[in-house]
Order: sequence, then structure tokens, then C-alpha cells
Amino acid sequence: MKATKTLKIRVRDKHAAQLREASRAVNFVWNYVNELSSRSIRERGRFLSAFDIHKYTNGAGKDLGLHSQSVQAVADEYVTRRKQFKKRQLRWRRSGGARRSLGWVPLKAGAAVWKNGQVVFNKQHFKVWDSYGLAGFKFRSGSFNEDSRGRWYFNVVVEVDRQLSPGQDAVGIDLGLKTTATCSDGDRLESGRFYRDLERALGTAQRAGKKARVRAIHAKVANRRKDALHKFSNALVARCGVIVVGDVNSLKLAKTRMAKSVLDAGWGQLKTMLEY
Repeated sequence: MKATKTLKIRVRDKHAAQLREASRAVNFVWNYVNELSSRSIRERGRFLSAFDIHKYTNGAGKDLGLHSQSVQAVADEYVTRRKQFKKRQLRWRRSGGARRSLGWVPLKAGAAVWKNGQVVFNKQHFKVWDSYGLAGFKFRSGSFNEDSRGRWYFNVVVEVDRQLSPGQDAVGIDLGLKTTATCSDGDRLESGRFYRDLERALGTAQRAGKKARVRAIHAKVANRRKDALHKFSNALVARCGVIVVGDVNSLKLAKTRMAKSVLDAGWGQLKTMLEY
């Protein structure tokens, strides 16, 4: 039985400049599509489909230095997000300034390949830290993405053999703040206080105006939380065939006075990990 999986691979820092240049071109396409769609709705009362938009952007990739499939992928993503958020116009993507959008270069299946130990995309070679053995996978759709620290990652969907959990247990999970997750069989994931433990250091860095340090602390918080949730969810799935999670709406609780504790617990992330 086959299944798909998304791999996240760190790209060598020396490629950051060329990826930033490509992301600026992607932002240009996104903003053009945003304006085009808005005008169509305003002047003709008609929402453009991805197929409609492709006719307006055909051939733009050559002038912008983008792969033609990246231009198409931008239009596809735009239409998907417009339907998701039910808006006539989406947020503009900024290439500079304090509110600059993080870099993003999408690609479709077949646009990138693994060759001679490198990712080859748009006739360019990108060296990566290959921790998955990429030679054994066939790339499908994916993207190059930048994080808040300016590091770039190659995220690609691949096909793998699905391995069903051998576990036969059934367990229920109660989500909380003092204890992030309490299982019906007594197993627990204690609250890690990932954000609160570094809150003082974060405040010091913010007052000192050390932006790079602030971004590094936020990344450390996120990585610690993700690591704890991955270990807990992996162990749970390995021994349980049925997992029932309490119906707690973290987004609503995040708007209350408990917001810091709710976000630090990472309930939504835990549910996502258990699901996939």
C-alpha cells in the first residue's frame, strides 16, 4: 500500500541569494494574479479559475527567470487560498521592508529531480543536507521555503510504502494546561513550558533590539515543542490502533487570558501529528 509523505531538507546557505531572487519573482506573479482576480470580480463579477489565470501568465516564467510550472503553481495556490478564506482579494506578498513575506518558490511534480547528489530545479543545482537518502525517492510537488532566520528548506512530497501501526490498544486523550495530554491508560505528556521558560530571555533580546537573537529564541521554542510532541505521538501511534482526542478548540481559548499557556501546549500540532 502506497502513501505520500513530505520531506523537509535544509538547503545550503550559499544558495540563499538565488532563492531570494526567485522568491521576489514569485511575489510579483502572486501580486499580479491578486490584482487580476480582483479586477475580474469588480468589473465583470466573475471569479477567475486557475485555468483562466494560466492564460494570462503563459510565458511569464522566461522573462522572470522562473520555471513555467512555478508560475502555474502560484496561480493554483492563489485560487485554493481564495476559496479557503472566501475573500475577493488576498494579502499582497512583500519582497522588502519590515513586513517582508518569507521566501517561497513552489514547484510541480517533475520540475525538480535528484542528480549527482544535488537537487536540480530550473537548470540550477542546489546542495542540501541529505538526511533522508533522496536518491531513493521520486519527487512530486513541493517548494523551497524560507524561515524567519533566513534559512531555506526544500519541502517535497514523495511516495512511500504505508506502514500501518502494529498497535492494537485503544486510548482516549484529555488535553489540558498543567498536563498537555493525559491518556486513559495513565500515560502523560507533561507541560513543557517551552515558551515561558525562555520568555525572560526573549524579552531581554526584544528590549535590546537584537532581532536575530529574537528569531533564534522563537525557533528554539518551536523546535523544543515539536520534538516533545513528535516523541509522544510516535510512541502513542506505535502501540495504539484507535486514538480518540478530546474536543478542545485551541483557537477560541487562544483569545482568552490563557492564551500563552494554550499556545505553549501545542494541542493543534499534537492533533495534526496524530492524524498523519
